[in-house]
Amino acid sequence: MLVAVYAIFALAATSRAGVQIGTKFHEAPLAYLLSAFAAVVYIVATIALARRGDGWWRVALVACSIELLGVLTIGTLSLVDAAAFRHPTVWSVYGEGYLFIPLVLPVIGLYWLRKSAPAKVSA
Repeated sequence: MLVAVYAIFALAATSRAGVQIGTKFHEAPLAYLLSAFAAVVYIVATIALARRGDGWWRVALVACSIELLGVLTIGTLSLVDAAAFRHPTVWSVYGEGYLFIPLVLPVIGLYWLRKSAPAKVSA
């Protein structure tokens, strides 16, 4: 289920960023590049969460951590300096445009990764 939600967000973020960059990049390059970055993070997380092995577990851990840091950072900046984020990103206002799922998803992902940590990592 977790991988399916990540896959949906990977598709949504990639589509959104593609349309934004392809049609109105000149209006808000930073916001649209941030959406593209979020899309890449979701794609990497989806692939890593779907795979088995210590290496993929570590990639998923890094991707989910970057995602959480990104949503917290961009979410906070979009509230503190709303003028800089007139054009929303996937992570603006902690993922408000996506029902705050971008804020909750990495927490669930990190929790799942902790519970499924390889033996030598969790010891």
